[in-house]
Amino acid sequence: MNIIEVKNLEYAYENKKKVLRNINAKMEQGKMYAILGPSGCGKTTLLSLLGGLDSPVSGQVLYQGEDIGKTGLAQHRRRNVAFIFQSYNLIDYLTPMENVALASKRPPLPVLEQLGLTKKEAKRNVMKLSGGQQQRVAIARALASDAKIILGDEPTGNLDEETAAEIISILKETAHSIGKCVIIVTHSNELARQADVVMRLQKGDLQTSNEACKIT
Repeated sequence: MNIIEVKNLEYAYENKKKVLRNINAKMEQGKMYAILGPSGCGKTTLLSLLGGLDSPVSGQVLYQGEDIGKTGLAQHRRRNVAFIFQSYNLIDYLTPMENVALASKRPPLPVLEQLGLTKKEAKRNVMKLSGGQQQRVAIARALASDAKIILGDEPTGNLDEETAAEIISILKETAHSIGKCVIIVTHSNELARQADVVMRLQKGDLQTSNEACKIT
């Protein structure tokens, strides 16, 4: 079932340079999507539009058939999407457990442990953790959220190869088992190979392929 859709989406920066041109796409619950493309092509911009962090110049972003521009971008961000940012966006004076608890009423420790943090690390101030550990906290916060869509901007970029593979597996399992829609912007071909659907963004155009195995 389609949970989010973009129709005739266009976006331009303040200097009028158009980075997205007439983008159309449908994304379903229960699938993991990878968005690939060269640096500066608009991948993060597209993710921001899907998450209601910005508004398009023209076109629509629909959540369950309703235009998020009309229902309210703040409401969409609060209720429907969970973000995994490159910069983590953690609250720096809280512990990992406290950061995750802000996003969900579920016990935070199990999901943090699933992502490789110990009980001791989960109670430590986040600023005393390594970059890779902070990234895991950011991922845990998104996984614990009740939001039906997870949006990730290079979520495995600060992780070693083995840990990244584990995180990709967890994200995919989250989509398949819990029925979330996971949308990841990435440069990683390995992550793209694991995705159910691969989207390529180049020169403002978006192409979609269900054959992730063809990634080279």
